[in-house]
Amino acid sequence: MHELDMEQFWRDDALAHEGNCFNQAPQVPLGILMSDECVFAELDEPGTPWMPIPLSRRRELNRRYNDKAERLVGRRLLQEDFLPDDANLPGVRRIGEVFGGQYIYHNETEWLTQSVRSFRELEALLDWVERMDIRAFMLPGNWEAEKRRVHERYGLRPQPLRHIRGPVTLACSIMGAEDLIFLILDAPDLARRFSDTITRVILQMAAVMDEEAGTSAALTRGFSFADDNCCLLSPPLYELFGLPVLQRVFSVYSPDEDDMRYQHSDSAMGHLLPLLGQARLNGVNFGPTVLVPEIRQHLPKARIDGCLAPLVFMRNDREEIIRQVTRDCQHALVYNGVNIATAGSINNGSSLDSLRLVMQVIQNHGRRA
Repeated sequence: MHELDMEQFWRDDALAHEGNCFNQAPQVPLGILMSDECVFAELDEPGTPWMPIPLSRRRELNRRYNDKAERLVGRRLLQEDFLPDDANLPGVRRIGEVFGGQYIYHNETEWLTQSVRSFRELEALLDWVERMDIRAFMLPGNWEAEKRRVHERYGLRPQPLRHIRGPVTLACSIMGAEDLIFLILDAPDLARRFSDTITRVILQMAAVMDEEAGTSAALTRGFSFADDNCCLLSPPLYELFGLPVLQRVFSVYSPDEDDMRYQHSDSAMGHLLPLLGQARLNGVNFGPTVLVPEIRQHLPKARIDGCLAPLVFMRNDREEIIRQVTRDCQHALVYNGVNIATAGSINNGSSLDSLRLVMQVIQNHGRRA
């Protein structure tokens, strides 16, 4: 391969992202901009990538990382300017808590705990959720005073809710994966009720945060889901339980063709692509076994973020990175709308040298004649 010309790369990359990556720019786009997790291995610093760290240390690590990134890849990639801690609003309860779970840290990773262990318990939970005052449950007692303080001091308003845990992943956390499958097979009416309740809760929570942010579904368009566990359901089970949630939420927040309708599911969920096509997704990030030609067959208007395997990138496997990115570049030149990215999270250990290699492959194998 020819050596990387960084200045030319970034000039071409700026054009490559136009039109949601559907264009005839000189080269295919790069979607890998690294993550805060990567600072520890890159800088040989101790730390736990998925745990909170003090803001002062985050600033210092990101600044040092960006100094190195600027030399190696020509860009400062990570955020360096953070608001002070007192600019943060108190925590708002999340959808897992609405359904009785708790968010805990275990093995340095956040988990949502199970809250239901039988169909009868699920019925009781749904009764409780349907009687719930979502606004009163979500917002802490000091919310109004803190919201006013932050707005007066920093001019900031709460953020609207436009991304959430997907319905299958949520349900697997709340009642267990096997029991969810048994529920849909053995008690489909109760499963539909569970799905309908998830939909109503998402819309209610989003409406609460719209009011707090001073916006609405009509003014702030777009919605996205993260639903890794959707791969566990067969198409008939997903059609009954998961798909209706996406379709209803998108109908409210993404009614027009150009409104964001995004799903992240970094799992082997290719069997669900025909159904996801019914949700009219226009942005996707799927697992590394679900490749561009298969996705494009069912999602003709979706920007495809992927399909470089995250573990290959994390292990800095030079030969496999070259092979997979070359493959994705070839697909991008045929199918358009492909953003060269990892098929899932960018994990600690993924190096700036590997990112530079990805850029070099794109410049050598991802250019239009």
